[in-house]
Amino acid sequence: MRSPRRHPLLVPVLLCALAVLAARPTDAMDEDGSTGTEAGAQVARLYEDAAKATRQYEDGRREAEAQRSKALEHEKRLDRQRQKIDAMHEDLGRFARAQYRGGGGLPLTARMILADDPEELMRGQRAVSRVDLAVNKAIAKSLRAEDRLVADEAKARAAWQALEERNAGLARLKKRIAGKLEAARSRLEGQADASVAAGSCPGAVRLDQPDMRLGRSWVSPVETYALSASFGSGGSRWANRHTGQDFAVPVGTPVRSVGTGRVVKVSCGGAFGIQVVVQHAGGYYTQYAHLAAVAVDQGDRVRPGQWVGQSGSTGNSTGPHLHFEVRVTPEMGSALDPVPWLSQRGVPL
Repeated sequence: MRSPRRHPLLVPVLLCALAVLAARPTDAMDEDGSTGTEAGAQVARLYEDAAKATRQYEDGRREAEAQRSKALEHEKRLDRQRQKIDAMHEDLGRFARAQYRGGGGLPLTARMILADDPEELMRGQRAVSRVDLAVNKAIAKSLRAEDRLVADEAKARAAWQALEERNAGLARLKKRIAGKLEAARSRLEGQADASVAAGSCPGAVRLDQPDMRLGRSWVSPVETYALSASFGSGGSRWANRHTGQDFAVPVGTPVRSVGTGRVVKVSCGGAFGIQVVVQHAGGYYTQYAHLAAVAVDQGDRVRPGQWVGQSGSTGNSTGPHLHFEVRVTPEMGSALDPVPWLSQRGVPL
């Protein structure tokens, strides 16, 4: 039997190792068992799910509107057809009344006996019969057309109702995704703050990149945004003038490299929080700051539109946004106004 005193330092060493592993911000586990990098990927996936659901909702809404227009057109055609049928019925009634008045209500045999010209009466009677037959056929045809229109209208309305139910389902789906997205954003933001506080950058979240066959050499750093603080603006938030252009976006929004380049810096801490700096041809550098997560490592090559990170509110930030800079060196202090710089490259903001 082995003695418990054989390795007296084994238990303390194991406990220390477990404590170190538990304290690592990049390996922190959420209640659902996801790590920091997994939470970043989850936010990106939820963004894609929300965008897909929104597209489905809009497609369904447009289809429902088209179906509604079709149903209204059916109704108009029905109204026109009913007016024609009413006119035919009225004409037939007038003809029947005139016929009755002309014959005095007598049977055809009596009218032939009393007529001055029986043959003329018969010819008129045959003409009347032909007209009557033609009118009856027209009425029957119109009635069949009305039946078809009523059936078509019923189908259109049923399809419209089904589309409305589908849109309602899509709206519920969007709501569920929004709830999941909000929870994932909160986890991502909390993990980013913990990483910055610990001074340890989380590892790159290797996101599933979008289709980057954009056909453009330069793009905006985020797809959908509202411009907030601009280059050169002043205020109590900055020691000097604002050195970039801010894009107001929710936490977890994919941040894109504006052009082809190489990642020269990925860092955490300080006023910019988690940030990425990319070097481009011509001696220019772009900075993406206050991120919640990064999707690249230093030395990576990137293309226009490639995701380099996800927006957040780390560092000196009063709310979720992307701080974007254009510089002539990789370090702060050499910034240019990014709005005209992008505009010159075909990217108006």
